[in-house]
Amino acid sequence: MHLDVLDLRNFYYRTQLGRAAQRAIRDKVVGLWPATGPALAGQTVAGYGFAVPLLRPYLEHARRVIGLMPAAQGVMPWPAGQPNVSVLCEETRWPIETGRVDRLIVMHGLETSDNTEALMAECWRVLGPGGRALFIVPNRAGLWAPSESTPFGFGKPFTGGQLDQLARRSGFVPERQTAALYIPPSHRRFWLRSSAMWERVGTKVSGVLAAGVIVLEVSKQVHSRPDSGLGSKVRRPLSILEGAVKPVSKPI
Repeated sequence: MHLDVLDLRNFYYRTQLGRAAQRAIRDKVVGLWPATGPALAGQTVAGYGFAVPLLRPYLEHARRVIGLMPAAQGVMPWPAGQPNVSVLCEETRWPIETGRVDRLIVMHGLETSDNTEALMAECWRVLGPGGRALFIVPNRAGLWAPSESTPFGFGKPFTGGQLDQLARRSGFVPERQTAALYIPPSHRRFWLRSSAMWERVGTKVSGVLAAGVIVLEVSKQVHSRPDSGLGSKVRRPLSILEGAVKPVSKPI
């Protein structure tokens, strides 16, 4: 069951807790994928679900940024005050050519999907060879998944092992797994003011255990089919009869 795009927008852009969550997860994403550098200038960066809060750092330097929002969720113009890059799409049929995306971020997509395997197949299709994706999902063991006061309390939460297995079944190669969102899902001022400190402490002390979300980085590796060598062997002449004299018929 997908959340409504207006509820997601209101949480991330109109509440202090949502802005703190956005900042914590975005800082983790940028730490994994720096938003500057010559390589980024030629890349297409896409986000699916409600990943647009994490895409803003890439707007200036990436060749193209696309925000994909599922039809069951709804779409909103984004970014505010700039040319729109968001688009409404079917969950398993994105308006992107095969292999066109270099970096893909999925947030509020997997846990609310009605067909997770097909969604993962679509992620695989749009990524180019060597492309990378970040899957961000609610942590089953964290404090945010049981709370329905935030978007991370809806849908199916994951453990790190479940997310890793899903990625492998879909043909991806897991590269790195990390976590974010260590503050409790509380609107109290103390937690909001100290959120940056809790992110630093949580990463060093508790790892994934107490985090609100799990972040898995995967790559798409397309391996060439190994050459069996059969064709070259068949084309070579047999040498077993070398030196044999050809039979000649005797005159009568």
